[in-house]
Amino acid sequence: MESVAYSLPLRNRFRGITVRQGLLVRGAVGWAEWSPFAEYTRPEIDSWWQATLEAAETGFPAPVRDRVPVNVTVPAVGPELAHRIVAASGCRTAKVKVAEPGQGFADDLARVEAVRDALGPDGRIRVDANGAWDVDTALTHLARLSRFGLEYAEQPCAGVSELAKLRRRLASAGIDVLIAADESIRRSGDPERVVAEHAADIAVLKVQPLGGVRRCLELAERLGLPVVVSSALESSVGLAAGVALAAALPELPYACGLNTATMFTGDVTASSLVAVDGEIAVRPVVVDEAGDWRAPAEVTASWQARLAPVMAGCASSGRD
Repeated sequence: MESVAYSLPLRNRFRGITVRQGLLVRGAVGWAEWSPFAEYTRPEIDSWWQATLEAAETGFPAPVRDRVPVNVTVPAVGPELAHRIVAASGCRTAKVKVAEPGQGFADDLARVEAVRDALGPDGRIRVDANGAWDVDTALTHLARLSRFGLEYAEQPCAGVSELAKLRRRLASAGIDVLIAADESIRRSGDPERVVAEHAADIAVLKVQPLGGVRRCLELAERLGLPVVVSSALESSVGLAAGVALAAALPELPYACGLNTATMFTGDVTASSLVAVDGEIAVRPVVVDEAGDWRAPAEVTASWQARLAPVMAGCASSGRD
């Protein structure tokens, strides 16, 4: 299969990076994306390849809706910029990054307050701590943030047992904040444990880390929790898989975290998958092969070298 790396600068630092890179792979159906983050290794990145193969060689399940509601993602920026990002987005739900290394809770508080002001009283706010808080810290911070009417807190603590304990303590304290599990589902190796331990109210599903759209649909059915589909900070080619999952789910009670193409200064297509009036249309993505998104040849070679043992391992196990 043909493959070429992309390199897309971010408007603001996110997850500690300023440029997102990944590999576009062309198969029988069309272009797909393989873009596990640099710190991820085998066997974790094998499931990312399974998702790529599905998109490139099989395609996606039939949709049950033609538009998907999405949130705007607010990086760990200052309150003024946070306000502008939300006000310009057209979205009525905002996901706000908190607990950024090098920042304090005062920064989080100011950011969330600015987002509430931009959304008005009827908009929905969710915060994402990426597992950075312990239970006591999460309880204290969510108690203070709850005055902004949080829809939920995504992965406030790292471990499943911690999330379960936090849920119990929030309920005991009368703090009405739902818990969404992200890393505890896609990186734990045992996503059903989240349900067994009553650790979350909502499951965040990401297509690449979980092995594809069909695998996510099966997991959603097993978990039995409301689902939020989110991106892994992909180009529009990768986002198309997330949109396909959101479009195929029987129920979609929450806005999805799929409007992340707006976080880049460019894209691999001339028609990015971005929200209009808070929704993304379910449609194919056509790669602009003449665009300036291509990474230098040495970057493509590095990504291809990283992929080679994954392909070999999947082939030997009969999963290709």
